[in-house]
Amino acid sequence: MRYDELEASILQLIVAAGGDELRAFGRETVTRLVRADLLDTAADDELTEDGWAALTSARETFRTAGGAELRALLTRIDEGIRADDDLDQGLLTVITALEHWTTYLEEDQRGELYELAIRSVEEVDFQVSADLDDVLASAEMAAEYARIRRLLTA
Repeated sequence: MRYDELEASILQLIVAAGGDELRAFGRETVTRLVRADLLDTAADDELTEDGWAALTSARETFRTAGGAELRALLTRIDEGIRADDDLDQGLLTVITALEHWTTYLEEDQRGELYELAIRSVEEVDFQVSADLDDVLASAEMAAEYARIRRLLTA
């Protein structure tokens, strides 16, 4: 499967999924994208102390927090960013995942979950450098696609 075919398949899965499947997919994907090891290479000075505190709180509460609560935390994170367009890749992945999930909660737009899925695929690609002409050739990428399919078609 080519990368563009993977993207199209994920979009079709998002469009066809029911509300319960979408929420389960979103929660599980955010869980995957806010894990602690993604922050291992982030420098302490990339965020202010309050920015780190807000990020920690968002990572711990996103499963139960509402859109307004998460938006307030994201605002604190954004205000605490010290780096100009040069955030650590893992830190950027975590913040982006929280942003997509928060916007989904606020606006109920499936496109945010599509973007979340693509960020998850990109995170795997970053680890294994998948072949764009046969993106599922690596076991890791095939497993991620299977996870996405399983959650969206439950």
